[in-house]
Amino acid sequence: MRKVILFIAMSVDGYIAKSDDNLDFLQMVERPNEDYGYADHLNNIDTIIWGRRTFDKILKMEGKVPHVDKKIFVVSKSETGKREHAEYHPDAVGLVHYLQSQPGKDIYCDGGAQLVTELLRHQLIDRLIISIIPHLLGDGIRLFKEGNLEQKLIFKRSITYPSGLVQVWYDVKKE
Repeated sequence: MRKVILFIAMSVDGYIAKSDDNLDFLQMVERPNEDYGYADHLNNIDTIIWGRRTFDKILKMEGKVPHVDKKIFVVSKSETGKREHAEYHPDAVGLVHYLQSQPGKDIYCDGGAQLVTELLRHQLIDRLIISIIPHLLGDGIRLFKEGNLEQKLIFKRSITYPSGLVQVWYDVKKE
């Protein structure tokens, strides 16, 4: 079965963005020719799921929908239809069940926090790849919201980069 893989960055204190969705803190670890495994990750997936706010932020940063070679789904209760090659879908859980029943590579989830919470509550994330940025935001949007189901994780590996970024990989133990 296709795995759902969360590949995301957060501050040391667990925030993926400031309260106003500002992501400037991510730039502090940008280095020439260093993508922290992102290109390799993209080679192993053919589908991306984003929450609507994350998608809107990506559109603002990129100016267009990236990854034309991937199927892209945006989970949104308010938007419908398509935007370029991205398709809006109202139900994250139903979408993941549908995608996992189809042939293909793994599925990449990049957030936001509401989407991650929904998928964790339904035990639909199989692997977490979290890049920890050496910075304390102090406040903002937490990656892991209160009310998630307790889940056991199996440590796979960690990678430390010269920028100070530490990437940890965990598989979710399915009961």
